[in-house]
Amino acid sequence: MALLAAQQGRRVLLVSADGRGDIAAFFEKRPVGFRPEIVFPGLSAMAMDTEASLQEYLRLNLRIPLPGRVGPLAKMFDFVANAAPGVKEILTVGKICWEVREALEGRAAWDLVVVDAAATGHIVAQLGAPQAIDELVTVGPVKTQTGWMGDLLADPAVTALNVVTTPEEMPVHETIELVGKVRETLAVPLGAVVVNRVLPELFTHADEVAFEALRQPAAVAALEGVVGPGIGDVLTAADLAVTLRRTRAQHLTKLRGAVELPLLYLPELFIRAQGMRVTRMVADSLGEELGL
Repeated sequence: MALLAAQQGRRVLLVSADGRGDIAAFFEKRPVGFRPEIVFPGLSAMAMDTEASLQEYLRLNLRIPLPGRVGPLAKMFDFVANAAPGVKEILTVGKICWEVREALEGRAAWDLVVVDAAATGHIVAQLGAPQAIDELVTVGPVKTQTGWMGDLLADPAVTALNVVTTPEEMPVHETIELVGKVRETLAVPLGAVVVNRVLPELFTHADEVAFEALRQPAAVAALEGVVGPGIGDVLTAADLAVTLRRTRAQHLTKLRGAVELPLLYLPELFIRAQGMRVTRMVADSLGEELGL
């Protein structure tokens, strides 16, 4: 999504919320850190770092200069964070919200901020952090800051949570649970569900009669005489692909009915490599789904 937006001339910030800087590998760049780095024309990437985020918060909001590591303060923060819900998460979501607000008010260059968010088990806690802190703190600057963060996260003109899944039983089940929990506990608007690794339909129902005829021993032997050995394995693999496609279609039907959100389908690429080639293929497929 970030590459697609950048290709359309928008200035994009891509954030890895799990702190791993290897998101830049999708653009064939070295790992990135807490400071945004250009990885593609119009697209910058950064990785979240809790300690760096705490330093920035203290410098910007409390005017405390901290040129080095936070040191003992970080240990104290860890103690508090482990005791109070939402404290660690607020540094992640707070930094992202700060970048969005800076962009909305013209102080940052971004037209779009795309976040590679935490896994299903953590995303609700991250997005609910401003609300959790708001319930803990009754007055003061922290109360004010969690207020504007909550407003940004709840604004459908600014924020959308897009869930990525695959057409398999467990991921679909987790996606349905996540969407339900977000609707129940958060004010964050939901966007779409992106279904990755969707297998193509190899045959129509009309083709199946001919395909079954090709799988008969006499037909396999005849084909091997023309194209060489191994044709039986190819036909078996094709049959497996058809079976997987139709089994997964049942999971997608369940998903579509349960979440009541737009579904965007990205194909199985059948390649293991990472880098710009794969990233461009995904961006092109997403662009087709969105009609761009």
